[in-house]
Amino acid sequence: MSNPPRDEAPLDVRLVDLASPTEERNPASTELDTLDARGMVDTILGEDATVAAAVQACAGEIAALVEVCVSAISAGGTVHYLGAGTSGRLAVLDAVELAPTFNADPSMVSAHLAGGAGAFLTAVEGAEDSAAAGAELVRTECRPGDVVIGLAASGRTPFVGGALEEARSAGMPTALISANPQASLAPLADHAILLDVGPEVVTGSTRMKAGTAQKLTLNALSTATMVRLGTTFGNLMIDVRPTNAKLVARTVRMLVQASGADPLDAASVLEAAGGSVRLALVALLSGAEVETARGVLERFPRDAARLGDPAGIRSAVAALAEG
Repeated sequence: MSNPPRDEAPLDVRLVDLASPTEERNPASTELDTLDARGMVDTILGEDATVAAAVQACAGEIAALVEVCVSAISAGGTVHYLGAGTSGRLAVLDAVELAPTFNADPSMVSAHLAGGAGAFLTAVEGAEDSAAAGAELVRTECRPGDVVIGLAASGRTPFVGGALEEARSAGMPTALISANPQASLAPLADHAILLDVGPEVVTGSTRMKAGTAQKLTLNALSTATMVRLGTTFGNLMIDVRPTNAKLVARTVRMLVQASGADPLDAASVLEAAGGSVRLALVALLSGAEVETARGVLERFPRDAARLGDPAGIRSAVAALAEG
């Protein structure tokens, strides 16, 4: 198998001695190529099993960043993810799933990949090395009140550094998600989430444990942010829009699970509510007519400041019960 042609890049000798666990050799996998397939898989999965604990250790920092994101979005701002390579692709994956999951407006969370959208499928060599590109992206895409979150497994990616420096100089809240506890970019972040996942099974392959840790972090960050913004009732996705038969069945199932109603009754109320799961749920839980429930629910719009009931459903049901 021949190697594909690669652009020549000058050697930065400082990177040879880069201080990052992701660049160290993992003693558990130094003989990886001598193992059979089962041995390789056991080694890889054994290392992966340690990742969740590394993310859990940063739960406090993640929660603090959730509150920053909630405040920004509530005020009309945008949360921006920026990254290169695997980190940037994971950012894109997380951002694009928020619309179908939570019916989130695309302006709430936006992801930017070094090298542009084309870099998602094909690596753009050298894209991560331009601090100027990161700074320019912030100048053109971000505005006061936005939050800029950089993702860099090594904690030193120039593209991310340029973006964080520009954002900080403009007064925007900044954060860094890295798999390097000694990340050199950490001083540029108001919130540094430094995930100590240790060396990779394949040295330097940060698509592995570092990538998994970043994905878990993004899962927790974006999900908690959306829930705080009132997009769920308990753990049910009440903002999903039933646009096909599968989603209609799912929304009826959610209404049944939340209210204990008969499926046919739930479907009838959902139809009367124009497909609004929030409205149908208030009607079912309170026993009120849909139009009556609508008027009361309008008094309790989604509000992250309403702790314990950001969606407003419990408050609307209580108000209906009081008459």
